Order: sequence, then C-alpha cells, then structure tokens
Amino acid sequence: MAVTTVLGDVRSHDDDGGAVTPGGRARRRDPRWWGDLVAVVLVAGLVAAASLYGWSAIDEGVKILVGWPPLLADWLPHFSRGGTLAVVVALLVALAGPTVAARLRWGPLLVVGYLAAAAWTFGLALIDGYQAGIVDRLTTPTEYLVEVGRFPGLGPFLTTFADRIVGMTPGTLVTHASGHPPLATLVYVGIARVLGPGGEYPGLVTLLVGASASVAVAITVGALGGIRWGPVTLPLAPETVTAGRDLARRYLPFGVLFPGAVWVGVSADGLFAAVFAWGVAFLALGAVRRGLLGVAACLLGGVVLGAALFLSYGLTAGGLVPIVVAIVVRRWSPLIAGAIGAAAVVGLFALGGFWWLDGYEQVKLRYYQVGEYGLLRPYTYWVWADLAAFALTLGPAVVAGLRRVAWWPRRVPPAVPLLIAAVLLAVAVADLSGLSKAEVERIWLPFGTWAVLACVMLPPRSARWWLLGQAVLAIAVNSLLATVW
Repeated sequence: MAVTTVLGDVRSHDDDGGAVTPGGRARRRDPRWWGDLVAVVLVAGLVAAASLYGWSAIDEGVKILVGWPPLLADWLPHFSRGGTLAVVVALLVALAGPTVAARLRWGPLLVVGYLAAAAWTFGLALIDGYQAGIVDRLTTPTEYLVEVGRFPGLGPFLTTFADRIVGMTPGTLVTHASGHPPLATLVYVGIARVLGPGGEYPGLVTLLVGASASVAVAITVGALGGIRWGPVTLPLAPETVTAGRDLARRYLPFGVLFPGAVWVGVSADGLFAAVFAWGVAFLALGAVRRGLLGVAACLLGGVVLGAALFLSYGLTAGGLVPIVVAIVVRRWSPLIAGAIGAAAVVGLFALGGFWWLDGYEQVKLRYYQVGEYGLLRPYTYWVWADLAAFALTLGPAVVAGLRRVAWWPRRVPPAVPLLIAAVLLAVAVADLSGLSKAEVERIWLPFGTWAVLACVMLPPRSARWWLLGQAVLAIAVNSLLATVW
C-alpha cells in the first residue's frame, strides 16, 4: 500500500489508485487500470487513423503538406551517440524520479527538476546530432534569425512591422516572424546582438529557457494545489502548503519527461511555453501572499503574461489559465494587478508603434493568402488530425490521466482540474478556429505543458511504468522521424 499526503489528510491508495480508510474499507475507487489502457489504445487508434487517412489523401493529391502525417516530419530512422543522454535521463527519472520528488526538500527539488528537464530535452535534440539538432534548427530561411541581418532598429521595426506581415509586399517578413508578434523576433535579435551570430546560441538559449516550463508549472501547483473549495484565508495554513507541494511532487517527474520536449529542443514555441508558464507561476505566488510582496509578484506575472502575448498570438487562447488563479484563491485583486502589468506591456508596444490587434488582423490575411499553407491545408482533415498530433506530444500517461480527471472527487482541491480544463478549452478554441492547421506538436506546447498535470491522477505505484511509456514514445518519435524542429 502506497501512502500519500493529500489535502493534509494521510490516505492510503490501493493498486488501482482507489482511496481506502485506515481500516481498509473502500471510500471511493478510481477507475481500474484497464480503463486507462482502453483510453490509450483509442487515442493510438486516432493517431493511426490520422496517419493512414493523411497518406491516402496525399496519394489522391490533397495538400496535406506534411511529410509524415499528422506530424511535420519525415521517416528517417537515426540515432546519434549523444542521444544516449536521453536514454540515461529517462531511466533515472522513471526509476528514481518519484522517490526523489517525494523526499527532496522543495527548493533543491525544483533545481534538480530543471536540470533533469534540460538534460532530457538536450539529450533528445542530440539524437539528431549537435549540429543538426541544435545549431542548425533556427537557421532555416523561414526562421526569425533571417530578420537579424536586416533589422532596421527598434523604432522602424515596430512602426513598420504590421505593414510587412502580409506576403507579396516589399520587405515582407519571413514566415515565422510574420506569423508572430514582434517580440518573438526581437528576442532572437537580442540573442544575436549579445551572444553573436549563427544558430548555436539561439538554439541553446531556446532549449534552456523552454526546459524551465515544468518547474514553473510545479511552482504554480505548489502554490495553489492545496487550496480547498470554500473561503480562503491568507497566509495559507502549513498543511495547505504541504498538500499543494505534494501534488507538485507527483507532477514533476512527468513534467520532466514531457514527450513534447522533442520540439522544445529546438523550436521557439518551447520558449513561448516557458514564458507563459512563468507568468502564471508569478501570478499564483503573488495570489497566495499578502502585502506589497504579493502585489509585486502579481504585477510581475502580468508583465510576463503580457510579454507572452507579444510572442505568440495563439497564447490569447490560454487566457483562462490566469483566471483560474483568481478563482482558486477567491480573490480578484491578483487578476487586477496582473492585468495592470499586462496592460503596461501592451501600452509600451503601442507607444513604440505596434498595435497588437493590427498585427493579428494582418496575420489572418496572410494565413489565407494564395499559396499559403493555411489556405491549402484542408480544415476537414486537420480539425481532428491536430488532436492526434497533440496526443503524440502528451504521451500515454497524460491520456490516462485525462480520463481519470472525470472521477476527481469534489473534496479534492480545484486548482489542478481547473487548470487542465482551461488548457483543454484553449486547445479546442485553437483547433476549431482553423488557424492551427498542422504543426501543433510545437504550436500547442504552451498548453501541453499544463495538460501533463493530469498525471497526478495516476496511481502512485504505477508511476514508473507510465514514465517509461512517456520516455519510450519521445525517444521513438525523435529516432524514427526527422522532425523539422
């Protein structure tokens, strides 16, 4: 019998994860393990269907426009020696991660969690080799680094940015720069100016920042995860803090072995995911504190979330995630402070010459221009094939965990189920909008990092097997396919 502390109550769990009283009488049983396997098999069937249907459509001349549907990749089995690091990290985290997470002090655990996530992401990238997996990733003709050489200065860059989004116009921005707000390009201009030209330093910075997302999610859950339904008093009681951190400890090994790390190393969307996650984390830390320190943390969270809006238009779909913070603590003041911080970022860009809504309208025009992939890729296929691609970034453990969320009892604190619901709604909005046709394995990384929270629902005694499943999927995808990112 594995013993865990949840909500300050010591409760036992049987092999199926069902809670029982100290006397052994069943209080409530979670669905049995076979239900998890059925869910995984059904999602695997969705992935297979998306692949087979995609190949059939390609044979018929339909513009699916990916090499190995539903992923933007090509079949190319390979494995460089550096990829051994990914195997070693996977085994260490899967076999020892849950125990280390349960026993290590909170601060050192977060440091170890980050180092493990960075090593995992780095190891996956090294499966392609250092040159191809990191140095060359961001140097293609469609990437932000192309704009470094023709950067006109901050003022002219911002004032002309929206006018250069639509294709077939003088000075049109390259694909990724035009498809995102200006801060995305400015980040890589800044890296080039500080660290030098080429793709190596941008690739490493992107990977190292992106790998921190799981730590930010753990901090958020540590702050909010123990708060029960009902009135909230501050400062939080010690048992409430302990309960939240216990949930975060159960999450962190899964956050480290996130299969989406295949695309975190290296794509700019991995960096965007981390920025968004840290914005929510700062907001959560401020929301559970009183006084100026709490207000300052909420303002900082708002500034970081505001910056995230100028990295990716799609992050507006995640707007419910910070709202969940206010719902959990039953206070709107953290959200107000965060909104002030975000508004300051919007105002600074407006003063500089770029209005967010103007850019968004121009992006929609470019997305459906003649010859653009957004116009050519069929909505009727990608509206469901996107979900198959997303499933490959989440892995079987998340699929099983999401199934179990439906059995989450009301006595359990609301933070985790509400955060999961918020990101799933964001995915649904992004999917149905038709503005995310394909490539969501990287585009939806900011949402995937939060969906991994569903893994806290899995029975603790089966955690190692699920972690191994996550790792095997990621290593297989990166070794059998040549991904673009």
